[in-house]
Amino acid sequence: MRTTLNHEQNFAVSNLSDRAIYCLLLVFAGLLFGFAFLFNTPQEIWKGSLTILSSPANLVTDYFALANVGAALVNASLMTLKSLLLIRINKVRLSGPLLAAIITVAGFSLFGKNLYNSIPIIAGVMLYAKLTRSPFKDYLLAALFGSALGPLVSEITFNIGLPLPLGILGGCLAGILVGLLLPPMASHFKSFHKGFSLYNIGFTAGIIGMTFIALFRSFGSDVHTVQILSSGNNVFFSIFLFSLFSSMFVLGFFFNHRSFKGYLTFLDEDGIGGPDYLSKYGLGLTLINMGLLGNTATGYCLLVGGELNGPVIGGIFTVTGFGAFGKHIRNVSPILVGVLLVGLLTSADLGSTNLLLTALFGTTLAPISGHYGALAGIIAGGFHMAMVTNISYLHAGMNLYNNGFSGGFIAAAIVPLLEVFHFHKKERKNQSAISKNIMEEAPSKTSSPEQLAVFDDMD
Repeated sequence: MRTTLNHEQNFAVSNLSDRAIYCLLLVFAGLLFGFAFLFNTPQEIWKGSLTILSSPANLVTDYFALANVGAALVNASLMTLKSLLLIRINKVRLSGPLLAAIITVAGFSLFGKNLYNSIPIIAGVMLYAKLTRSPFKDYLLAALFGSALGPLVSEITFNIGLPLPLGILGGCLAGILVGLLLPPMASHFKSFHKGFSLYNIGFTAGIIGMTFIALFRSFGSDVHTVQILSSGNNVFFSIFLFSLFSSMFVLGFFFNHRSFKGYLTFLDEDGIGGPDYLSKYGLGLTLINMGLLGNTATGYCLLVGGELNGPVIGGIFTVTGFGAFGKHIRNVSPILVGVLLVGLLTSADLGSTNLLLTALFGTTLAPISGHYGALAGIIAGGFHMAMVTNISYLHAGMNLYNNGFSGGFIAAAIVPLLEVFHFHKKERKNQSAISKNIMEEAPSKTSSPEQLAVFDDMD
């Protein structure tokens, strides 16, 4: 009877949490939509939205600059609502990974994702579920995160010289093919980095994008990354972001019974494989963590003199979203420090959008610092900065999760080395403990004859 009661209470609390998250995400989408009209008129937003839907979107295409701020915010709002609708239709409970996916999709809808280039990929994942006779809800994460390859759909449709009807057909077929490939490949590649890179779909998308670009280049159609960036919006977005994340923090405090109880335990999580913080710790602590991460990421960008443009805000949203799925202040900070140190040593422009994206998205490697310590995280962050600036050529910006692609390689390369050091350190510690125990158990000068006789027998 008591077990049944507890189960019913937990179910009620879970339902309450689910409704609260839906409400918060709807408010978030509403804010994005409403603030759009502070920047542009309805006519400008409509025209900008058509530009977003009908343009190439490879890295780095800031929708603030390509169209206008209002159109980009409306696009992010609609993509958030689409994600929520997809989850609702499939009757899936909101989890930490899904919360991270929704907020990540919203962020990337400011620089690369849109309704047109994301839908064929989702359709491809649906087709994969149909062919394997599996529930689509099992692949929702692949469908949402998989829109990282949206620029591939836009590129084929609008930028390789095909007549528009043929371009639409080719782009949609490519998106469906991507959706078919993502679920099995993502499952396979988890073993490559062993969960030490949180953006597993980003790594998978990088492999797929690299393959498509190789085919393009073999037929003489070269694709290049771009730099379409905006500036001058720091004042508004500083106020907006700090207010948003501080509100999340305060709400989390109240949901956690007006306390921070349990957060120190939360910070002991290493983050490997992306633990679901929402189910493990509840909505309160998860919102506290997300709010802290959002404010930290925003503060870092402003501190180094960066611009709060579409891509950078997208990076901040992603860090925040993964506060429900593997990241927290303790395992993220060393990665940021590592990128910052290498940037200072190489005299790089720390405030440039590329370096800000490297720092923000480089936190995909947070499990390394969570498991092996802060120094390992700093080293991983430094290596990541060196790698990510040279890897985008392989997929030509078709994979929006470029840092996830780089992070997978860094994790695969550095984790075996760290494991060796970690193993030997552990062995030395064990040997030291054994030696200490032997010394403590050894007979002292004042031992009685009976005690000495026992040790003689043991010898």
